[in-house]
Amino acid sequence: MPPTPQQRRAARNHQPVPEAGAASGRGRRAKPITVEAIVEAALDIVAREGYEALTMRRVAAALETGPASLYAHVVNKGDLDELLIGRLCAGIVLPEPDPAAWREQITGICVQVRDQYLRYPGISRAALATAPTNEDTLRLSEGMLAILLAAGIAPQTAAWGIDSLTLYINAYTLEISLLRDPGNEWVVSRDELLGRFSSLPDTFPHTKRYAAELTAGTGHERFDFTIKLMLDGLARH
Repeated sequence: MPPTPQQRRAARNHQPVPEAGAASGRGRRAKPITVEAIVEAALDIVAREGYEALTMRRVAAALETGPASLYAHVVNKGDLDELLIGRLCAGIVLPEPDPAAWREQITGICVQVRDQYLRYPGISRAALATAPTNEDTLRLSEGMLAILLAAGIAPQTAAWGIDSLTLYINAYTLEISLLRDPGNEWVVSRDELLGRFSSLPDTFPHTKRYAAELTAGTGHERFDFTIKLMLDGLARH
């Protein structure tokens, strides 16, 4: 009897293997459904339409099969999310720890993750909802931890620092995907936001006075500023 999707997921994550259930029937296909094919189809949907469009039914349609066929390989949507984030993390290049260049190395990793997520609008929703058990995902945190420890950062500080950096990248890339969504009617331009701030009553003196500073930043200036701020904090802790 072939292993169930739950057993395959357990094997990927080195977890206790659940008891095997009844095997589901499968029809013959010219192009067999595989985990790799499912992940590729899912990422293509996200790249073209955003994470909100991703469902098991949509993936099945892209592969010209029914949703039941996917469950022979992927446990559920949560399992698919874990595979997607693992795939993106697998593409991150991790340098050998260099205590003299630890800031640059961590910044470089953060930028790589940011750019990977921005290729797939909203994919950080999956990252926020995924427990870090996939080996490709854990490889990323392992590499960052090695760099921080080599730099003399205390283990607890390094661990929480990685968590904070990861949460910020997830939030930043999610915000960017929302800002770039043409269907998001709540997104306003900087000029419009400046106009709203300037028309506020005098009970908001600082917001009115520093509206330009509050709305400043082009490209990834805010991202670069925040990563530097967080790394400065790690160094001082």
